[in-house]
Amino acid sequence: METSTALLTDHYELTMVDAALKAGTANRRSMFELFARRLSGARRYGVVAGTGRLLEAIRNFRFGDTELEYLRANRVVNDDTLDWLANFQFNGNIWGYAEGDVFFPGSPLITVEASFAEGVLLETLALSILNSDSAVATAASRMVHSAAGKPLAEMGSRRTSERTAVAAARAAYIAGFSATSNLEAGRSYGIPTMGTAAHSFTLLHDSEREAFEAQVAALGTDTTLLVDTYDIDEGVRTAIEVAGTGLGAVRIDSGDLPVVVARVRRLLDDLGATNTRITVTNDLDEYTVAALAASPVDSFGVGTSVVVGSGTPTMGMVYKLVARQDDAGEWVSVAKKSQDKASVGGRKSVRRSFNAKGVATAERIYLGDGPDGATEGADTDGREVLVPLILDGAEQPGHTGHDGIAAARERHRERVRELPAVAMSLTRGDPAIPTEYR
Repeated sequence: METSTALLTDHYELTMVDAALKAGTANRRSMFELFARRLSGARRYGVVAGTGRLLEAIRNFRFGDTELEYLRANRVVNDDTLDWLANFQFNGNIWGYAEGDVFFPGSPLITVEASFAEGVLLETLALSILNSDSAVATAASRMVHSAAGKPLAEMGSRRTSERTAVAAARAAYIAGFSATSNLEAGRSYGIPTMGTAAHSFTLLHDSEREAFEAQVAALGTDTTLLVDTYDIDEGVRTAIEVAGTGLGAVRIDSGDLPVVVARVRRLLDDLGATNTRITVTNDLDEYTVAALAASPVDSFGVGTSVVVGSGTPTMGMVYKLVARQDDAGEWVSVAKKSQDKASVGGRKSVRRSFNAKGVATAERIYLGDGPDGATEGADTDGREVLVPLILDGAEQPGHTGHDGIAAARERHRERVRELPAVAMSLTRGDPAIPTEYR
């Protein structure tokens, strides 16, 4: 078994299981939903990311000797609960929005049907993965649209924690980024990796020319030379003198980019390097990418902004109990009524409606039999949104591994094309389509 994920959770989840076992309610069939009450940052749509990682984490959500000894030594739960945890394996059902899909306020991104004890144990694990990954993917999706077809590379590993960096690269790739600088993301998820040299490599040498000569000797003329360590214009001239007019690209990491990029393009063309590409970095986000999209930039490298969700590092998702069975086995809707934190109880299914041109018009959430039901929404147009992820404890194929990532990437491309034009606005505003409860 791989490293256990069972302690990637909060203390109170185990104490709830402890109390529910003692009260005899732990095995009561329950339904939990993970959703966002609103789109953080007033975005027009959100992007589902992290589903595949969550399924992989649930596989390893097992309490081995090490985990049990920690709980015992710290008296987190009693001995009877420790015995229950020792045999824990999730055997319930999970439906959800497929990874790469878009979502809106109230969308039940993950629906968990299981015993109360099984379902409640997954709360923190699900929220920690989907909140972070979806925030990155949402920001990345906006950047991809802003780039107007020009490729973007994720370069933010040094701006977040070491494991989050790998997950962020995965989320950005699903949302349309073309590569990452993170080698572990390349190894783990098959994402193309890229990178050449930083300013320290230039400063290591006695001159910029010597640094360029060393890089070209090692990597060939198709490399990318960083030309802004000293004077940008002089750096471009030196780069072409060293590598010739067949130089692959130059990178600019400072300055007034729209002005500098235009000047560098003219200079490269004057030097005969008409096919040498220009890539820019320098604290880009969706707004600066949009401002540069019409300039002669060929590609973008985005670091800090993408891995922190461009100012929205979490999507504000919550995980709530929405239904449970009573002693007679009948489903009872339950909901939190707190001010500004109310939830909508009941088992639900979801359909997305479209107009005659195939543009999404509404997210329709039907209260009724739930995601496995056959009645609600049966006579409506549109497409069913929820897909089975785990059934009776068995993970469903197609959502994990390299194939799952490739499918999520293509799915995202298709789903974004279905959204109305207002979804692509970078201004703060209402969701692109309304959420309707039926």
